[in-house]
Amino acid sequence: MPGVYFDELTVGQVFDHAIRRTVTETDNVLFTTMTHNPALLHLDEEYCRTETEFGQRLVNSCFTLALMVGISVNDTTLGTAVANLGWDEVRFPKPLFHGDTIRVQTEVLELRESKSRPTQGIVTFEHRAFNQKGELVAVCKRSGLQLKRPAGAAA
Repeated sequence: MPGVYFDELTVGQVFDHAIRRTVTETDNVLFTTMTHNPALLHLDEEYCRTETEFGQRLVNSCFTLALMVGISVNDTTLGTAVANLGWDEVRFPKPLFHGDTIRVQTEVLELRESKSRPTQGIVTFEHRAFNQKGELVAVCKRSGLQLKRPAGAAA
């Protein structure tokens, strides 16, 4: 199992995720239309070229968020997550465009024992996504309920 247990995490631990992803026009248009988002910023190339400061369509920020968190799962929570508890302080300091490649870094910010679930703990991660130029394009804090290593399980 690739994910890590709650008691294997340490505050300040950083994961530089090996998975990178180039965002395509299909990704953006499909996600935008699947979520019934009619924003011209994601769907209308002519509008974006002539009416916006960007000159091109922007990648849907909800797709950026989902991709950033999704890339982190294999190294952090795959098979060890009980539940996602929430996303906080979601920010998009720079836009992401078709053809941009993102890489993700995750840091463990906080660990606390669950008072009601002795075999689980609550972890707060900060996920950061960077484009191919090294510019920060997304950041968020995510809290999750994570399994502890089962008694007698091999380390």
